[in-house]
Formats: sequence, C-alpha cells, structure tokens
Amino acid sequence: MKHTQFIFTLFFLGIISSGFMSCSSSEDNNGDKPIPTDPNPELPQQLTDAELMDKVQEQTFKYFWDFGHPVSGMARERSDAAAYGGESPNIVTTGGSGFGVMAIIVGVERNYISREQALQRMNTITDFILSGDRFHGALPHWYNGNTGKVRPFFTEDNGGDLVETSFMIQGLLTARQYFDMDNSEENALRDKINSIWDQVEWDWYTNNKKSLTWHWSPEYGFAINHQIKGYNEALITYVLAASSRTHAIDADVYHNGWTSGNDFNNGKLYYQKWQLPLGPDYGGPLFFAHYSFLGLNPEGLTDTYANYWDQNVNHTLINREYSIRNPQSFQGYSASSWGLTASDDNQGYSAHSPTNDNGTITPTAALSSMPYTPNESLQALRNFYYNYDGKLWGQYGFYDAFNKSANWYSNQYLAIDQGPIIVMIENYRTGLLWELFMSSPEIKQGLTKLGFTSPNI
Repeated sequence: MKHTQFIFTLFFLGIISSGFMSCSSSEDNNGDKPIPTDPNPELPQQLTDAELMDKVQEQTFKYFWDFGHPVSGMARERSDAAAYGGESPNIVTTGGSGFGVMAIIVGVERNYISREQALQRMNTITDFILSGDRFHGALPHWYNGNTGKVRPFFTEDNGGDLVETSFMIQGLLTARQYFDMDNSEENALRDKINSIWDQVEWDWYTNNKKSLTWHWSPEYGFAINHQIKGYNEALITYVLAASSRTHAIDADVYHNGWTSGNDFNNGKLYYQKWQLPLGPDYGGPLFFAHYSFLGLNPEGLTDTYANYWDQNVNHTLINREYSIRNPQSFQGYSASSWGLTASDDNQGYSAHSPTNDNGTITPTAALSSMPYTPNESLQALRNFYYNYDGKLWGQYGFYDAFNKSANWYSNQYLAIDQGPIIVMIENYRTGLLWELFMSSPEIKQGLTKLGFTSPNI
C-alpha cells in the first residue's frame, strides 16, 4: 500500500536518510525548448499572465470541489484509488482539506461557486469533524470519509496528528474570518469552527516536555515520540498553539522547544548571493516555505530568529539556482523548469530537495512560490503549461510531478500539492488568505506573545 507522505514522515523521523548531494557550479545544458513568443498553431493561443493564473486556479479548484468526498466534503488524499491497494478513494486528508477550505474561499471570490454553495460545503466539513474521531481535540492525519473514523497513516499513527490539525485550523480560522455576516447560517458556522478550534489541547501535546509532540494515539500513546522542532513546515503549529483561547502553550515552548532542533539555525551564504537564516542545508524541500504561510503572512514578519520574508524568498531562489546549475546533470532542469519539494516520483514518494535530488521536478514547488519569486514562477508556469506535449496538464490542473531523466510523468493529483498552488497564487494576486487569517484576534495575540513583529498584527 502506498502512503502519500509515509516516506516523508520516515525521512524526518530519521528512519531513512536523504543523502547529501554536493552543489557544483556546472552550467545547465539540459534546458527545455524556449517558451514560444508567437502564436503556434499546435498550441493554444498565448494567454496573458492574468489569464493563465485564472486558468490554473480554476482548474486546480476543481480538485477540492468536484472531487471532494461526497459524504465528508473533505479532500481526498490523492486522485488514484489504486494507490491504496485498490481501496475505494474514501481516504480523506486533514491537512490537504485545510488547504482545500482556503481554496473554497478563493472559489467564491473568483466566482467559481456561490457564497451559499461554499457555506453548504463548509457545514458538511465542520459537521463531519465535530462528529468524527478526535484525540484530545487533535484530528488524525487521515479519516475514512464515509465514517469519520481514523484511517491509520501507519500502524502507530492511528490517533491525533498535531501538524495536520494545524493545517486544518489555519484553514478554518481563515474561513471564520471570511464568513462574517450577521445571519443565522454564518453565525452557526463560526460557532462550529470555534468549537473545533477551542477543543484542540495544544498544551497537552507537549507531553510535559519543552516542545510540542507531533502524534498521540490512544493505543500507542506518545510512542512515535516525534517532537516538533528544528525548522520545517510546522511553524504554524506553534503559532496556533500559542494563540489558543483555551489550551495555549507558554512562549517558552517555542523558544526552547521549536528552536532547539538540529536543523533550526542555518546562516550560510549560498551561491555567493543568498543567506538562509533557518533550516537545513540549502533550505530543504520548498513546502517549508508554503504550508505554514498559506495564511500566516510572511511579509514583514520577524522574530528573534529570522525575517520570514527573506527566509522564504532566499529559500526559493536557492532551490531554483540549484536546478539551473544542475550538478547531477538531470534532464529538463533549467531556469524555467525547477522546483524540488515533497511529491510522487518514479520510485514512490520523497521529500525532494537539493540534498535529496533524483531528477524529479514538482510543479507545485515553483507555482506555490509565486508571492516570493513572481517572475521566476510565472516563467515556470508558462513552460509547464505550454511545453511537454500536454503531459503535465489534466483534469485538475498540473499533475503532481515529472522526471525527464526517467521518462516518467505522473498522472496523479495530491491534495497537499494542489492546495498551495491556488492559495499562494491568490496571495500573490490579492493577499486574500493572508489578510483573512491575520485578521484573527487570537493570531495577533499569539504572535505578539512569541515575540513576532509584523505590520499585520
């Protein structure tokens, strides 16, 4: 059975290692054909940047709307039932569904659906969560979308997943701020969101330690013992834990827990251009710059440890430059074909990065970086859309990944990769999700408590 993030989870638990790949200064000799500048009779008429972003957002939205689970309203983990050993696609994902909640808000603003349709779907999702399994308030990584029962991610992971929970709460708080009308329907939705939010026992998940703990199971307890620390995708987990109205952590858990991991501080200069304040060598997979920042606005966001706008911009540019230099001479890497992050590949699933590179490019990496590198991301967007003989584009937007060296092209979609595309393109265009999430009074208080400064709090 293939679990979408199983290899990634083992990677961070230290059960498997990434292997370090050195970065040389060799030039990329494997660039794709130039992006056409004149209409080509074999290609669609060239779209403007705005038209192309419109198309990508609308098509990607359909993953969460048309392909949403019919009972739970949640996002299916991925589009292929065969990936679960032939099991019907009833596995729904907590984190990916949180991203989907934000995509639904974009859908209303872009007139893909009505506010009333979105409200109905939000009621379905929140009713499902309130009636489903939760573990000291935390949601599991996966649910059975028909029953609301936990679907184990792996044997010991059959309880609460605090990081996945934080991705959902980020989406729900954004929705709470969006559905702000004073009527019975929207008042009731806000009450349900607040109930889910207030019941998460963030402080209990410290397990009496100086950091948050990722998992807890009623059968296995804290046996996985994966403490959330060292810079990765989980900054939002600490922000929410500090912001909780009912079960807040002390600031000390952030300053002496989260920051104590081996890969927290970096400070190196890469390619003689970009300093990286935090994170592993070369920054790690690009989803570190996306998942926490779908709602948490990094513009002007600083604390004792970093300027988070600089962190994310530099991380993205380092990741792209690695692909341009292409030290391992993989086919297809270029200034318009870049982006290493966690995704499917021809061998399964992996958290791709400059230190864990097997030739796989993942479109979400470049496209979800649109706020940080708009010109470079638009260049990649045009390349992915107009080239590759249509192999990258399908029913729900861009397929998950491709590897030209292996002559492999995915025909799958993953919720955790689709969601950031539509959300971060919208944040680049209008700042919509950033504005909504940052308007939450609890978030302002929690960020201040942790020592953050920002023009948005």
